[in-house]
Amino acid sequence: MRKLFSSVMIVLGTAVVVSVFWLAVMPTAGQQPAAGTGQFPTGYKAPRLADGHPDLNGIWQAFTTANIDVQDHEAQAGPYTELLGAYSGWPAGQGIVDGGVIPYKPEALAKKRRNAENRAKVDVSDDTTWHDLGDPELKCYMPGVPRAAYMPFPFQIVQGSAPYLLLSYEFASATRIVRMNWKQEAPTDTWMGWSRGRWEGDTLVIDVTGNRAETWFDRAGNHHTDALRVVERYTPVSPYHLMYEATIEDPNVFTRPWKISFPLYRRMERNVQILEFKCVPFTEELLYGKFKKQS
Repeated sequence: MRKLFSSVMIVLGTAVVVSVFWLAVMPTAGQQPAAGTGQFPTGYKAPRLADGHPDLNGIWQAFTTANIDVQDHEAQAGPYTELLGAYSGWPAGQGIVDGGVIPYKPEALAKKRRNAENRAKVDVSDDTTWHDLGDPELKCYMPGVPRAAYMPFPFQIVQGSAPYLLLSYEFASATRIVRMNWKQEAPTDTWMGWSRGRWEGDTLVIDVTGNRAETWFDRAGNHHTDALRVVERYTPVSPYHLMYEATIEDPNVFTRPWKISFPLYRRMERNVQILEFKCVPFTEELLYGKFKKQS
């Protein structure tokens, strides 16, 4: 009996030690380790182009579930679960919002909840209201910034010596031209915004304005208005990683600026390339099927 008691106490003691260790090393929800704290080596210097700036050319991809929800989220049913079963399920994920909280104004938070409830609905019968229902991704609209960076599709950075960079995305064949050291303001609002870039040391900083109000941050209905400003930062931290950060401001929706951050991974497969995901054929029946002429 004494031996049995001793064995039980040893097992319990080991479990407690393991639990304490696990809690000590497990990151707090919504937090990302910073570069140079063990996640990435300090002092990394990326290869240079002829102009002396880091070479960011390559195909990159985020491995987060932030396109479902930029905040912490449980696994959940997607649309049409009764038809698709587990195919329709969405995985759980850790958020990319620094601090875990989006600082919504009360009325804007209420709209976010309505968006989530109506994310799988569409009604294009009225030109003045057809953006009021449904996630723009569902309808194959270009994803906007910063959402394009963390969708489950790769994107390519094309960088040369010219005063421009090109970002090419697989989803909906969206593209962005980054105008380096430009002063001109956005001539109009567009789905992918107006991108002006500059270098701060080894970090590519892109100031994105002129954003259309209709884009969302995720499938959870997180949203903004046309007052949105996004300042992105791409920092090389290893031969295979960029640290991505974005500061988000919209005084119509949020009480203060807030930030997201996560690593981007270089795609290293042989002959890897951006393929096509032209989603318009996948949405035509959903959007316009009820207008087809009935025989």
